[in-house]
Amino acid sequence: MTRYLLYATCLILFYGCKGEQTVALDATEVYKSKGVEIPMYDFESFAPLLKINDGKTRVINFWATWCKPCVAELPYFELINSRYPDDEVEVVLVSLDLPKHVETKLIPFLKKQKIESKVILLDDPDANAWIPKVNKNWSGSIPATIIYKGNNVNFYERSFTYNDLEKELKKIL
Repeated sequence: MTRYLLYATCLILFYGCKGEQTVALDATEVYKSKGVEIPMYDFESFAPLLKINDGKTRVINFWATWCKPCVAELPYFELINSRYPDDEVEVVLVSLDLPKHVETKLIPFLKKQKIESKVILLDDPDANAWIPKVNKNWSGSIPATIIYKGNNVNFYERSFTYNDLEKELKKIL
C-alpha cells in the first residue's frame, strides 16, 4: 500500500509540474518607495529573463525616462499589458535610468503615469559587453523591444504605435 501511495505521489508531482518553468532572477537591490517596488539587476542576473521557455509570450521593452520616444510609446505597452491575460503575455519594462535617479525621477514618473506593467532597472555599466548579448544587431539606441515565445524571438530597435506593437505581438502569439 505504501509503495502505491509513493508511486501515485510521484506521478502527481511529475505531471503537475510538467511544462512549468520557474526562472528566479536575483536582484542586486530592490528600490521601494511610494508603493512602487523596482528590482535592480546587472546583466548577468537579468539575462535569464531573455530565455524563459514556459509557453508565455514576453514583451521586453528597453527604455528610460529621459528618452522622449520611449515615453511616448509606454501607453501602448500598458495597453498590451492590460488587454492580454497574465498567463499569456508578460510585459516587462526595462529601465536604463541611472540608479541615482530611481527615487527622484523613475518612481515619480511611474506613479504619475500610473504604470502597471512590471518595471525593472538594468544597471550594468559595461553596455558594450551586454548590448550584443541582447541582440547582435542592436546599436544600443532606445527604445528597443524584444518580443519572444520560446525560441521564436523578434527584436525591434524603434518606436511603436499601438497597432504596430499589437501586430508584431500577434505574429508570436
